[in-house]
Amino acid sequence: MHTDTFLVHSGRETADAVQAINPPLVRASTVVFKSLADYKHAHHQTVFDAPRYGRSGTSTTFELQRAMAAFAGAQSCLATSSGLSAIVAVLSAHAGPGRHLLLSAGVYGPTRIFCDKELAPLGTIVEYFPDGADITPYLRDNTTLVYVETPASLTMEMLDVRALCAAARARNVPVAADSTWGTPVFFDAHALGVQISIHSATKFINGHSDLMLGLMTGSLDDLAALRAYCDRSGAHAAPDVCWLALRGLRTLSVRLQRHQQTAMSIAQWLQEQPKVKRVMYPALPSDPGHALWKGQFSGAAGPFSFELVPCSESAFAAFMDALRLFSLGTSWGGYESLVLPAVPYHLRTLDVLPDEGRLVRLHVGLEDAGDLREDLDQALRRL
Repeated sequence: MHTDTFLVHSGRETADAVQAINPPLVRASTVVFKSLADYKHAHHQTVFDAPRYGRSGTSTTFELQRAMAAFAGAQSCLATSSGLSAIVAVLSAHAGPGRHLLLSAGVYGPTRIFCDKELAPLGTIVEYFPDGADITPYLRDNTTLVYVETPASLTMEMLDVRALCAAARARNVPVAADSTWGTPVFFDAHALGVQISIHSATKFINGHSDLMLGLMTGSLDDLAALRAYCDRSGAHAAPDVCWLALRGLRTLSVRLQRHQQTAMSIAQWLQEQPKVKRVMYPALPSDPGHALWKGQFSGAAGPFSFELVPCSESAFAAFMDALRLFSLGTSWGGYESLVLPAVPYHLRTLDVLPDEGRLVRLHVGLEDAGDLREDLDQALRRL
C-alpha cells in the first residue's frame, strides 16, 4: 500500500465500534475488569499495549502506537509525553555506572545536557564522536548504545547510517536514532539498521504546533528495557494527545511534500544572496552531505540552517526582528514558518555571539514561497 493510502486508513480499528471515520477518544485513569482472571491476564500482557491502568494507555494510545509501528516498519511503538522524554527513556534504559554511551556530536542540545548533567555524574561514561567519523575506534567492550541524530541538529551534517549500524552490529551494540527530521515518510531508519527510532511527534507527525509527544519504534526485544523504564518512571502520553497525533498523521505525507518543495526554493534563493555565506541543507547538490542524504533519504524536510556574513549583534537583531512571516520561536514541524538563532552547543553560555559564524535556523512552513522570500529579502536588507 502506498504511504499516502496507508496514512489515511491506518489507526482506525476502533472506529467501527462507534460507526465513525475517526477512532473515539477514550480517556481513563482506572481500568475495570469483569473477573479476577481477566485482571491477572491483563497484568501479564506487555505493558503499554493493553489496558491495565490509565498510565499504560487506552484504546486511543494503542491505536496510535499500532499505526506508527506499522508505518515505521517495526514490531512495536511506545508513546511518551514529549520528544525529550522519549530520548531520556532510550538513554536511561542503556545507562548505568561503568556503561559507555557513544553519541554523535551534533545531537539535539537537550540530549547532550541530559547526558552531561544527569547520566555522567551517576557513573555513565558519555562520549561524543565527530559527525561523519568511523565509529569503530570509539566502540568499547562496555559500550551499551550508539545514539545518533541525522541530519545533525542545527548544523545539518549527514551521517553514514548504514556503515555506522554495521560497525555497531559487529560488536553487538544497539543503535538508536533521532529520526524526527525525516519521519518514516522520508527516512526508513529500521531498513538502514537502526534498532530504536525516536520521533518527536510534537513536530511533523502532529503538524499543528499544539501538543507534546514522543514516539519510539523497534522490535519488542529492542524496546523491552524502554518499556520497563517508562513503566517505572511514568513517562506516558495522554490519550488526548495521541488522538490529535492520529489526526495529524493523516496529512503527514502531503504536508511534507509541500514543506520540501518550499524549503528547497528558499534554500536555493538564499544561496544567491550576498549576505548569506553558506546554506546547510543536504538536499542541495552543493551540500557536503548531499550524496549521503540521497542514499538514505527519499526527501527533505522543512528545517535547515544558513550562515550569515560577519555581522554585529545589533545588525543580527535587526535582521531577526524585521521578519514578519517567520515567527521567532523554538521547535519546528508545524504549518507555520519559524526562525531561531542556531547557537552551537559550545557557545550556548555566551551572552553575545561572535560576529563570525552566526547561524540562523529556518523552519519553512506551508505559506507561499514567494511571500517567504520577500520576507527574508526585506529582513536581510537590515543587516
